[in-house]
Amino acid sequence: MTRAWGLVLVAALLAQGCAHYHLGAGPAPAFSTIFVEATGNKTTLAQSQVLFTTMVREAFIKDGRVAVAASSADADATLEVTLVTYHRDNAANREDDNGLARKFTLRLTASCTLRDNRSGRKLFDGRLIEVQREAFTDNGLGSVPFGTSNDQLQSEYNTLPLLAEQLSSRVTHAVLDVW
Repeated sequence: MTRAWGLVLVAALLAQGCAHYHLGAGPAPAFSTIFVEATGNKTTLAQSQVLFTTMVREAFIKDGRVAVAASSADADATLEVTLVTYHRDNAANREDDNGLARKFTLRLTASCTLRDNRSGRKLFDGRLIEVQREAFTDNGLGSVPFGTSNDQLQSEYNTLPLLAEQLSSRVTHAVLDVW
């Protein structure tokens, strides 16, 4: 009988730890609508503003915790995102010529400011968010008799949507989750 009471006591203690657990993303944000301004760009990534602005807006729409407003006048909060740095670091060299890169690590940093339109106060200002992806400059086949097997520009261009998706996810997390 003592063993049965011991098991009940252990089960009660374990269940107590889960008593205040809540499923989901946590408390609701302090605002219900957000306006995402056009992304600013202080980097060398030409014509990237539209891609990054679209991806950030789509991330908020997919999340569903807040509605995306068409203008700052219609929104409870305004988000400003500015791309501030873009770096390309050599991650691997080519086997046939170690002076040429085969793989780059692309790093992008954005500065984010969230302003409450109702009170005019900044909820956060200049929060830096960094993302990185790897870009391969060759096709993995080595030299080919036709075309080029080393196209850094095309590789970086193809990686931009992946960087934008990763950045938009982190921006959404920074804005909507507890900070």
